[in-house]
Amino acid sequence: MQVSATFLALDTLKTQCLIIPAFSSSSKGDAFKHIDQKSKGALSKAAKKIKNIAEPNTCSLLTDINISAQRVLVVGLGKASDLNAKKYAAGIANAIKAAKAAGATEVSIACGEDVSFIKEAVISASETNYVFDDCKSTKSLAKPLAKLRFVMSERKNVKAATKAADQGLAIANGMTLAKTLGNLPGNICTPTYLADAASDLARGKRKLKTTILNEAQMKKLGMGSLLSVSRGSRQPAKLIVMEYKGGKASQKPIALVGKGLTFDAGGISIKPGAGMDEMKYDMCGAASVFGAMQACVELELPINVVGVIPSSENLPDGDANKPGDIVTSMSGQTIEILNTDAEGRLILCDALTYTERFEPAAVIDIATLTGACIVALGDQASGLMANDDKLADELLEAGQSSGDRAWRLPIWDEYQSQLDSNFADMANIGGPKAGSITAACFLARYTKKFKWAHLDIAGTAWKQGAAKGATGRPVPLLMEFLMKRARVI
Repeated sequence: MQVSATFLALDTLKTQCLIIPAFSSSSKGDAFKHIDQKSKGALSKAAKKIKNIAEPNTCSLLTDINISAQRVLVVGLGKASDLNAKKYAAGIANAIKAAKAAGATEVSIACGEDVSFIKEAVISASETNYVFDDCKSTKSLAKPLAKLRFVMSERKNVKAATKAADQGLAIANGMTLAKTLGNLPGNICTPTYLADAASDLARGKRKLKTTILNEAQMKKLGMGSLLSVSRGSRQPAKLIVMEYKGGKASQKPIALVGKGLTFDAGGISIKPGAGMDEMKYDMCGAASVFGAMQACVELELPINVVGVIPSSENLPDGDANKPGDIVTSMSGQTIEILNTDAEGRLILCDALTYTERFEPAAVIDIATLTGACIVALGDQASGLMANDDKLADELLEAGQSSGDRAWRLPIWDEYQSQLDSNFADMANIGGPKAGSITAACFLARYTKKFKWAHLDIAGTAWKQGAAKGATGRPVPLLMEFLMKRARVI
């Protein structure tokens, strides 16, 4: 999809479909008034026939408006005073779906002077194009939206609108990559597949470098915790390291550490069969790192970012972890494995220790870590825990600004005693209470040398039911955070 911004008179604009926002007030909005005047009251006449024309998400397609556009689609956005990025994006998504249904592959949106929600509109438009048919013998025949143009009422706003549109497209493309990696089945998207995808992502890109560590190299580094998880699988584990160098050489990088369990059956502590197919999504933390790295490259973001992805499968086997086993992590700390299905933290802890070598300014790990987070927050917000208040506040604000929200949970020292073990330095689970928090407390023991935040995306990384599929979250949150750190927004 191509995106652009321009300054043109709406009535002379040649486009397959012109989307005009309408607000629940007598004026309906500047674009509405302009076209109404140029069309000799055609929009007002239509509004009288369609009484709810300005109601949120109402789409009214008009073809008999005497202007240069082939079609005019009025999208209701409700009260202007109540409008926010999320509501605007939802309205634009509905409008673009209606335009595509009418046969349009090129759409223009009347924005007036406002560039506030252009980024979100591009992301929303891109999502209407997304179809995962990689594994189907018959491909989708639906025509995607090929061009999206934002029409400004002031020439001075075109530059800012173009910048916002480009940022939105980069984030959208990152989300598309994250969704596709998440939706691929476990027999295709293995740790080796992810490693190859990371190498492909860096190919030909001057600012991006990928390094892949194999099991022998990880064993030499002492990653006994990570390697214990892959023992039950025929697929070898990989540690994927992507280094994006867009900032000054002296600038400390932001590190993104993504959980890459390409399939999680639970190991010896096997999961129930119902819904186990969705455990291909246990690598969505890794997928979000891929998406963020791609967006950084596309935007040529002036910042240094390191992506570290521990990748493995977790399956039952004669050599798999057993409840009661004790393993030694790269940090030297020992772990009693009381439940083999709490494996994400076992691969993340060694990846976090490995990340120390980059002397990061901050570390954010992203993981589909606990079902308890779904119980606590549902599918609306990702769980956020951190050892640094400023970093936590930055991420919360980035989530609020992008509409990809998070909610902070505590990791007080009082929770740490739930991880006590009679036989090792710690257990890998903390009992039935506060499961998301004790999982983060476990990881906190490996993050004392840097500022760290943990995003539990178990409830937000994919949808269930008829709309089953990866969401691409939290790529928008991560990119909002990185763009603000890079001072481009």
